[in-house]
Amino acid sequence: MAVALNALPSIGNVTTDLHSSPDLGFPIFPGTIGVRFGCNSDHQIHNNNKKKQFGGRGRLKMVKAVGRRVDETSSFSYVNGQADCDCTNTNGFPNGNGTLQKQMSTVEKSSNIVWHECSVNKHDREQLLQQKGCVIWITGLSGSGKSTLACALSHTLHSRGKFTYVLDGDNVRHGLNKNLSFEAEDRAENIRRVGEVAKLFADAGVICIASLISPYRKDRDACRALLPKGDFIEVFMDVPLQLCEARDPKGLYKLARAGKIKDFTGIDDPYEQPLNCEIVLQQKSDTCTSPCEMAETVVSYLEGHGYLQA
Repeated sequence: MAVALNALPSIGNVTTDLHSSPDLGFPIFPGTIGVRFGCNSDHQIHNNNKKKQFGGRGRLKMVKAVGRRVDETSSFSYVNGQADCDCTNTNGFPNGNGTLQKQMSTVEKSSNIVWHECSVNKHDREQLLQQKGCVIWITGLSGSGKSTLACALSHTLHSRGKFTYVLDGDNVRHGLNKNLSFEAEDRAENIRRVGEVAKLFADAGVICIASLISPYRKDRDACRALLPKGDFIEVFMDVPLQLCEARDPKGLYKLARAGKIKDFTGIDDPYEQPLNCEIVLQQKSDTCTSPCEMAETVVSYLEGHGYLQA
């Protein structure tokens, strides 16, 4: 896609007489077109004989530098005053010939991909928000109070000036995961997707509250493994099946007992309780802890582990 050079943001003067660029940490060789920083003027290409040198095609290296480290580069070819990106986006330190190299990766079915670092990182975002990004993963049977706790916790933290976001199991199936069923394979993919999204929220410095049945231990453990140690906080709603079924807020247990819903967790599909979760919120038929009280239990954990300050 062609981009007019005069439409590009002004980052300095373009020149052909630079043999090196110490500000960037790598040389610009004679006969090439380089960019000099520290000027506010618009781009001007000073290469009257570019057609002779390059056969009508010049090279313009667009760079953004932080100190001596090159943080971002894009290489362009220009023809008749327009620039075409040749997709050599890399970052890192330059090698000996003045170009930048980075290793290509293959992740499952995705090949020839490169992880691109940004100069603004998780720590910077946490400093801005004055909190630490993490994932609070609320798991338990249907009717155990997961969504109620998630909303109460979000409200409590919001009232304290903390930035949260709730990923509710039913809500994500309205959009992101609407193409997934409740069979075992799709359930695993449902959890994997939510885990990856939650990871992004945590990296953004947000306290992400995920509220899902997530019945299989290995799927929850896989989500835990996505995050740095300590940033995945598993909250188990330890509520007996009989109490959840008595509540039955959506009428799903009744349908499952009647055989109208198959593979329903707790009825004809297992729920694997956490073995080493961070928080257990237990309820029995003769006791009823309010959502606000349970939320305060989680908030106390966050405070004690430094998540409510940067």
